[in-house]
Amino acid sequence: MTLTRREVLGLTAGAAAFITFGGKAAFAAAAETEEAIKVFAGGAMPATGKITLDAPEIAENGNTVPVSVSVESPMTSDNYVESVVILAEGNPNPAVATFHFTAMSGEAAAKTRIRLAKTQNVIAVAKMSDGSTFMDKKEVKVTIGGCGG
Repeated sequence: MTLTRREVLGLTAGAAAFITFGGKAAFAAAAETEEAIKVFAGGAMPATGKITLDAPEIAENGNTVPVSVSVESPMTSDNYVESVVILAEGNPNPAVATFHFTAMSGEAAAKTRIRLAKTQNVIAVAKMSDGSTFMDKKEVKVTIGGCGG
């Protein structure tokens, strides 16, 4: 394969820009996850309790990890769960899923399968209709990565 002078200059300029400005890490840092939690919670750190995150302790395949979340709430028009977000600290984008509820939902519970890149914390945060937030966290050990490794 022969490269033209223009292609070589273009590749060199791209490499120089990458070295100068740095490449962003492929995986989300714990700080990015904490920032996402603060944004979702309106700046406050969520309390523990009311929300239960179920995830396996060991996931043999990170491509399909079953998780479920449930929140204790009467689900009445003046006291209900507005939304629940699931975050994974070690994924390229920490936000994995968001579920929205209303008082007519009857129950604040959801099940899904998520993809995990490596062993990491999975976090669920619930936002209540009164603005309060609650959090639960589980570490999931991944033996085969699901996000490219």
